[in-house]
Amino acid sequence: MLNILKMTPPHRAVVYEILQQSDMFTLPEINVAMELIDVYLFNKDQRDYMIYVAVAEGGEVAGYICYGPTPATEGTYDIYWIAVSPAMQKKGIGRKLLAFGEDEIRKEKGRIIVIETSSQQKYHPTQQFYQKNGYVIEARLKDFYRPGDDKIVFIKRFNSNGGMK
Repeated sequence: MLNILKMTPPHRAVVYEILQQSDMFTLPEINVAMELIDVYLFNKDQRDYMIYVAVAEGGEVAGYICYGPTPATEGTYDIYWIAVSPAMQKKGIGRKLLAFGEDEIRKEKGRIIVIETSSQQKYHPTQQFYQKNGYVIEARLKDFYRPGDDKIVFIKRFNSNGGMK
């Protein structure tokens, strides 16, 4: 059984470990993730980020999702981070976190979800994951992160009834 709960300060260190252990993120990327977590946890007035953790039986944090409304837009949301503990991968946790985030965004009348990722070879499974979950490539920015490392922008659109377009 998996519970998805709002992140609290005790989850912070575990999520940091997940990010480090995943071997997917650079130190600057991990630092950005932790900045967003700190804004969420310690600035109670903020409305830019929503962060939830997936907690497995026994209380182990298995992963997390961070998303929020895109500033200066109407109904557009970014999913900034989804990370699952390497020990807990291939068990559907990422899919459940993504579905949870999508459901929450629909409740807020979200109409477009944007997810950005790298074109590096190690991100090909991530790209396939998004495509299997109904996301399409909307844009590719050549050499965005560094020479030879493009930014791939995935989107999913919802109609006014909350279904996919």
